[in-house]
Amino acid sequence: MVQLFLFLGGISLFLYGMQMMGDGLQQAAGARLQKILGQLTKKTIYGVALGAGVTAVLQSSSATTVMTVGLVNAGLMNLEQAFGIVMGANIGTTMTAQLIAFNLTDYITLIIAIGFVMQIVCKKRTLKNLGAVLLGFGILMLGMSMMSNAVIPLRQDPRIVDILGKFSTHPLMGLLTGLVMTLVIQSSSATIGILMAMASQGLIPLEGAIPVILGDNIGTCITAVLATLQSGLNAKRVACSHVMFNLCGSIIALILLPFFISFVKDISPAGNIGRQIANAHTTFNLVNTCIFLPLAPYFTRFIKKLMPGEENDISYQPKYLDKNVLNTPAVALGLAAKEVVRMGDLALENIRKSFACVDNYNKKDVDFILEHEPVIDSLEEAITVYLTKMSEKNMTKEMSNLHTGLIHACNDIERIGDHAEIIAKRVRSMREDGTTFSPEANREMKELEVLVVSAATKAIKALENNDKDLARESLDFSHQVKIKQKAMRKSHVERLNEGVCTPETGFVMLELLINMKRVSDHSKNISQLVLGDF
Repeated sequence: MVQLFLFLGGISLFLYGMQMMGDGLQQAAGARLQKILGQLTKKTIYGVALGAGVTAVLQSSSATTVMTVGLVNAGLMNLEQAFGIVMGANIGTTMTAQLIAFNLTDYITLIIAIGFVMQIVCKKRTLKNLGAVLLGFGILMLGMSMMSNAVIPLRQDPRIVDILGKFSTHPLMGLLTGLVMTLVIQSSSATIGILMAMASQGLIPLEGAIPVILGDNIGTCITAVLATLQSGLNAKRVACSHVMFNLCGSIIALILLPFFISFVKDISPAGNIGRQIANAHTTFNLVNTCIFLPLAPYFTRFIKKLMPGEENDISYQPKYLDKNVLNTPAVALGLAAKEVVRMGDLALENIRKSFACVDNYNKKDVDFILEHEPVIDSLEEAITVYLTKMSEKNMTKEMSNLHTGLIHACNDIERIGDHAEIIAKRVRSMREDGTTFSPEANREMKELEVLVVSAATKAIKALENNDKDLARESLDFSHQVKIKQKAMRKSHVERLNEGVCTPETGFVMLELLINMKRVSDHSKNISQLVLGDF
């Protein structure tokens, strides 16, 4: 029982250290990894390199793949680009095993001490983050040492030795064991760590460890599969490509297992089972990527045939912007206006869903809003850059006014999207905290929602058609929102004094009111742009 507790403690420290090391690396990198992935170029080989680099920082191929699934689901990346990242993620995740393979047992406490001191003493953020990396690595190695010590008594158990010994003669059994272990632990690096701990005590030879590694690679796909359960078709295709990539590679490796084992032994130091396992893990993913890289276009077509259907999701890349017409300002402005309106429609969709969640909480709608808000931000950036390049061109006074107005409208629409996100997060917190409004507050909130949505919808429509009448109607709704919000504040104070609602509930309601009012204010700005009042 003591050995079991020691083993469980070792796994816990291993996972915690790996998470700390990954967090420290992310902070030290100082980069917005999701944005980096989203700006991926079209060449698959660059996707492989980027996927490997990001995974080395995140210390989790699953995290990289889930991020990629989200970008594909949002329309920011296609299947071909995503598959390159998936292949690279498999390579990047082998870094952990390579680090573990260095025999640093005698320096564990020194590494932990240095990392701890750096976090406490250093003032520079970069050095503090580096301290977190060292501390995490030290804790990871301590957990590894504990696991290794915990399995020492198993060498005396003939039943365990017999079972593990069968992995060498029955590789499929080892593969299934690795698959199940990774499904349970949800970390391929942890499975490899356990495998290396057992191998270091002579419980399992390289011939038995490699099939477990293959199963581990298949099992790590489960996170991406789970992440796509409520996603679009293209996102599901990414998860399928991840599974098929690792499954096909494992089958090939099993068929060529004797040659694979021989190759790993040739490139690894004799008698160093830890280094052999780490090299086997890296070699498998490198060779698998080399095999599939030239076949990527055909493989992705196969995945599409395997999962047929048309993806009806909107493409959130700029749809109308064309750099080739920048020398013709009149045409370029028309395209920019269409893109701004499309961005406005996306922000409106988020606003409607956020208001719907206030009345009737829906997790799917909240997830939709949080997933698509970065898309609105991305469009705002692309449109602003496009319009900025146009400022260098000769424009008439009318075109210059439209140009300035579109820049302002783009900013207002982006802020509307931000408020939708804030409302969605607040509604989610309400759900988690069990906060509810009184029937009267609910009724008033619905009335305000109708006014705000009407103001925003008419403002975007007025911008699209340059309709001054619609712009005036939007301004009228914005004025009504202002009056209604003041009345609701007064009603809230009365209910508070009467004990109908609590201060906590009132605070939430006031926060929602502020954000709804700001959506109306930005709608007012857009309407004034249409009327020429800016």
